[in-house]
Parts: sequence; C-alpha cells; structure tokens
Amino acid sequence: MTPPVDPSLNRRKLRLALRQARERTGLTQRQAAERVEWSQSKLIRVETGTVSVSVSDLRALLALYDIDDPDSVHQLEEAARGSKGPSWWSRYHEVVTPQFAQYLGYESAATSLQTYHPIVVPGHLQTRRYAEALLAPRGLSPERTERVVDLRMERQTRMFGGAASPDATFVLDEAAVRRQVGGRDVLTEQLQQLLDFGAQDRITVRVLPFEAGAHYSTLGSFVLLGFSDDDDLLYLEHAAGSMTGGEDLELLARYQECFQTLMELALGGTESLDLIGRIMQDLAAR
Repeated sequence: MTPPVDPSLNRRKLRLALRQARERTGLTQRQAAERVEWSQSKLIRVETGTVSVSVSDLRALLALYDIDDPDSVHQLEEAARGSKGPSWWSRYHEVVTPQFAQYLGYESAATSLQTYHPIVVPGHLQTRRYAEALLAPRGLSPERTERVVDLRMERQTRMFGGAASPDATFVLDEAAVRRQVGGRDVLTEQLQQLLDFGAQDRITVRVLPFEAGAHYSTLGSFVLLGFSDDDDLLYLEHAAGSMTGGEDLELLARYQECFQTLMELALGGTESLDLIGRIMQDLAAR
C-alpha cells in the first residue's frame, strides 16, 4: 500500500509556490509580510517549509499575489490542509538529529537519488540484520538500536514501496559488498537484497571495483538529490551531517562531477550484479 502524503511534502509544495509567487510580484519578504500584517519571521518560516499554513493565512497570501485560478487555488488549499501534523519520522525524534530530519524532508520529495558509499551498504538498502550488526559496535542500548533500525526500515519502505519512488542509483565500493558485517549469513542475506533491489526498474546498483584507484570522494560517502521543481542538493554523510544546495554551487558541481566519474569507473549494471552473485557463491563455498 502506498504511504499517505507526508505533511512535509505539502509544506514543501506551499514553500515553493508561495516563494515563486512573491518573487513574481517583486515584493521582498518584509514588504509581503507588512501587506498581510504578519511578522517577517512568520513569512520566512512559511517560505522555508518549517511550519504548516492555515487556509485563511494562505488565502491572504494568494490575494496579495493575485493568484485566483480556481485549480491552482484548490490545489494549494488542499496542500495547506495537508500541511498540518508531524512528519513520519517525528516519532523517531529520540534518534533523529535536526540536521537529519531536515535531510529526510528533502529526500522524501526528491525525484532522483544518486549516492556513493565506500565502506558499507547504505541504509536505504540494508536488511534488518545487517543494520543491527552494523550498529552493534557503537554500544547503543538494545532499545535505541531497535529504534534506529526501525527508522531505516520504514524509510526504505516509504522510498521504494510506492508508485512515486525516485530514480535511485547506488554506487558501492567493492569493499562495501565484501565486508562481512555480521558474518557470512548476514552478508549473504544482504547481498541477496542488493540483487533484488538491483532488479527493480527504478533502482540501479553499481560496484566500484578495487582496481578503480583513487578519486575525489575516496574518503567519504555522499548523496545527491534531484528535484523537478527545485535546485539539486548535496548531503555529505559524516557524524554531524552536512547539506548544501544553491548556496554552494561550486561544491555541488564538484560532487556531481565526482559521481559521473564514479559511474565511468564502476562496473556496468549487469557486471555489478554478477560480481555480487559471485561473492555470494564464494561465501556459500567456505
């Protein structure tokens, strides 16, 4: 069953539409806020998608921006009604940092995802047992480990379980598909899941072989999110997490170029899945 539209997606729809409408009128945020007798901070929160929008507040902005097309008004009013309430990940608040919560909001709206992982299988594709084994050395309590794993499993279902799933490309270093996280049985199960995901139409799994040598992102993983209605976004995965979009176009461009290089260096789709299959056979033979 396709998950319901998350409130964060409706807030994002409103954020983009209202910001673009204001810019078309030539009004600054301060000028627009003064015209509807709001504080500037309230308008900023609406345009960043961090708060829901009431239908009455929306109508005040639509009147200011001369938006009166019935279909457009109806769609935006429905988005306003659907913008209330917590996002799906809010129930995992004890294990989700504010930075990662912001990223999840963007990821939920992305139409494409491109990512490279040099060490382990990414959370998007992990089995439950692999995720548990990966977290074991961190010394987390059993309860916290379960919550983190539950978050990953729900994220995976939401990303790939519906008709609106993004076009996702995963480049995994050969080390990631050979490292025996959890032992042979756990890795075998994980590799089978990679094969299953790799067989889906909108998911591509590629392996970067050892002989590929060094490249720009040898030392870390990253995610590139693409949108049909907004700028691309780069997420660098480390302890604190880091996001950049239009505010650092040079860094974004470097990682976009890096991903293209990785795709050129990686094995082809069929070759990658064949390698994963051979690694599984090697594990079974031991």
